[in-house]
Amino acid sequence: MKRFTLFMLLALLLASLAPAAGTARAQSAITLTYANFPPAATFPGVQMERWAKEVEKRTGGRVKVKTFPGGTLLNAKNMFEGVTSGIADIGNFAMSYQPGRFPVSEAVDLPLGFTSAKVASLVLYDLIEKHKPREFEKVKVLTVFTCPPTNFMTKAPVRRLADLKGMELRVAGTSAEVAKRLGAVPVAMPQSETPEAIQKGIVKGMISSLEILQDLKFASYTPYATIANLPVVSFAVVMNKSKWNSLPADVKKALDGLSRDQAAWTGEYADRHVQESLAWAKKGYQHQVFTLPAADQKQINALLSPMVDDYVKKVSAQGLNGKQIVADVQAFRKKYETPAKKTR
Repeated sequence: MKRFTLFMLLALLLASLAPAAGTARAQSAITLTYANFPPAATFPGVQMERWAKEVEKRTGGRVKVKTFPGGTLLNAKNMFEGVTSGIADIGNFAMSYQPGRFPVSEAVDLPLGFTSAKVASLVLYDLIEKHKPREFEKVKVLTVFTCPPTNFMTKAPVRRLADLKGMELRVAGTSAEVAKRLGAVPVAMPQSETPEAIQKGIVKGMISSLEILQDLKFASYTPYATIANLPVVSFAVVMNKSKWNSLPADVKKALDGLSRDQAAWTGEYADRHVQESLAWAKKGYQHQVFTLPAADQKQINALLSPMVDDYVKKVSAQGLNGKQIVADVQAFRKKYETPAKKTR
């Protein structure tokens, strides 16, 4: 009888503890909201989904990430404010879309001759790690990356630099200054409005990285591309500071451990996807790619190089060491490009 009584008491004790344990597990579960402005099919959207899966895996399912691509929660213009105000826990944005606001990061968007997104992404990561710029003091930086080098996508072929003279091109961020210095006419507009603008003749093409030939079906609007290795566009994935501070130490460690890996993965994916998109465009739309003559490419470099001097003067006037920032970018670029060249 005593054994039976003890058994019943133990069973009752376990039963009373079970809901408490379940409640504790439920309380420890974390859901994060992640806003993004490009469509899901684009490489910033693909990297977002990869990051979300990696976070869940690295936290043993403890952290879930709810993603909002295509501006469904926050758009490109209000992304940073949306994260700092808590509308979204996490957001991805392009620094050059807000000129002057992210002066250290902007150095990577200068015409410095990047030939791959992977190298540019790792350079951006190292630059932010070294300088820890005040431009990000209101948020926690989770990762950074860039698009592949931008190039021309046009309705009429551009075989020489002279063919650009007077040509209206859709641009964003740094590309506006690039287009102007190369003799084209920059027209700022959202990417979503560009297909109609091309069809109506408002613009004759655009400056962008080439993966959108497939991702956004621009191969059907711009049958020609011209390789010029123009500047990249930098992106940052940031978290609301209060949300970051509220996370357990082990979760913070997992997110920090993913940061550089995500930058490298995104760069590799973007570079590979450009080649896939060019093959897709050629097969489906007989898309053609031109390479400028060496003399024209040299002229482009000469026309764009003053942008670096202008940047140094501008940020130095803000109290930053512009020369050192550019020197760091160049040193990091050499660090990552040299091993790549040796393996070829």
